[in-house]
Amino acid sequence: MEPRETDLIVQGDVFFFKSEIPEAARKLGPAGGRFVIARGEATGHAHVAGGEIEVYEQHGVLYLKVTGPAEVTHEEHLPLPLPPGTWEVGVVREFDPFLEECRNVAD
Repeated sequence: MEPRETDLIVQGDVFFFKSEIPEAARKLGPAGGRFVIARGEATGHAHVAGGEIEVYEQHGVLYLKVTGPAEVTHEEHLPLPLPPGTWEVGVVREFDPFLEECRNVAD
């Protein structure tokens, strides 16, 4: 099933939403021919972006500029096609009521 045009796309604990790349963001190069978007703390699995993309970073936030066919892969999820456009990458957060703090969801 092809994804519908949307402003939010989710794969597990990582999500992508329509955004703009800040002017001060720096362009990143691939590591080993791929871009690791997020790495699981518990499993070591990774969300990896590939295809016709450019990746930028500012203040620890990643931005993807998708110019053609691209997808995000992960060992525990189906491949996720990313439509052309500019996407900001986020990680789902959770609130621990006992510690009274927010943290990224551990994968």
